[in-house]
Amino acid sequence: MKSLKPTTRTLLAAAVALATTYGAAVQAQTVKVLSIVDHPALDAIRDGVRAELKSAGYDADKNLKWEYQSAQGNTGTAAQIARKFVGDQPNAIVAIATPAAQAVVAATKSVPVVYSGVTDPVAAQLVKGWTPSGTNVTGVSDKLPLDKQIALIKRVVPKAKTVGMVYNPGEANSVVVVKELKTLLAKEGMTLKEAAAPRTVDIGPAARSLAGKVDVIYTNTDNNVVSAYEALVKVANESKLPLVAADTDSVKRGAIAALGINYGDLGHQTGKLVVRILKGEKPGAIASETSDKLELFVNPGAAEKQGVTLSQDLLKDAKQVIK
Repeated sequence: MKSLKPTTRTLLAAAVALATTYGAAVQAQTVKVLSIVDHPALDAIRDGVRAELKSAGYDADKNLKWEYQSAQGNTGTAAQIARKFVGDQPNAIVAIATPAAQAVVAATKSVPVVYSGVTDPVAAQLVKGWTPSGTNVTGVSDKLPLDKQIALIKRVVPKAKTVGMVYNPGEANSVVVVKELKTLLAKEGMTLKEAAAPRTVDIGPAARSLAGKVDVIYTNTDNNVVSAYEALVKVANESKLPLVAADTDSVKRGAIAALGINYGDLGHQTGKLVVRILKGEKPGAIASETSDKLELFVNPGAAEKQGVTLSQDLLKDAKQVIK
């Protein structure tokens, strides 16, 4: 074999060096993900983000440094993780659920932040409005139209007058829902009775405090409540107290019905924003988004346990009937 000419060797060396430099640049893409707690809906967001990144060519086994941590429901832990992530100077931080997003946004004004699963990012003071923020923050909200939630409650329990709600008063998203729900229920001649559950261990007692005082319990996407939903279901079954949820995964766990967002899809939607940032767009130039793809899940078995008979029309309208 003939030896390569010096010029050829020089060009090859330059090409290898360029490829190495390019590869290093690609490998420098780092995404950190913080969730306030582990539960099916938030896990689905995380998995959707990762799947969307992979489909866009960012593979954790090749050219993406991916790190996920859960704060296990502790806001203090969330703040610690947020500061650690910011110190690592990643290309983007994905913050799942309101308390996680608040922790990350408080920790940095420069690292790109993409929130997800936040009901009201404006009330949570993540962004000033729904237009591009001009800051380092953008994201995807899981805000639901509450009029449709009330309509579902009435379809499940047609004679309901008093709606109970177990929630964590420390979660900004839940506080917003309580306020808006009170106003909308009043227009329907209905009232809301609240039961605070600031910790997961408070969920069962809070639910029991509503037994005999409300016609139905509605649960939003409150992270404390969803993470320990079985405690709520236990009380509902024992007290024949119907449960209507905003989180479709909660139907699989014992709620009668839910009209909610597919959180896997929300994760993919969030992942698309992350990809745009990894490709050079500024988060402050990207408007916050919502999802209008609602799905109805029903659980006839749960309805029977909680003393409710579901109409055939409701069953026909369901995307999924849990058996």
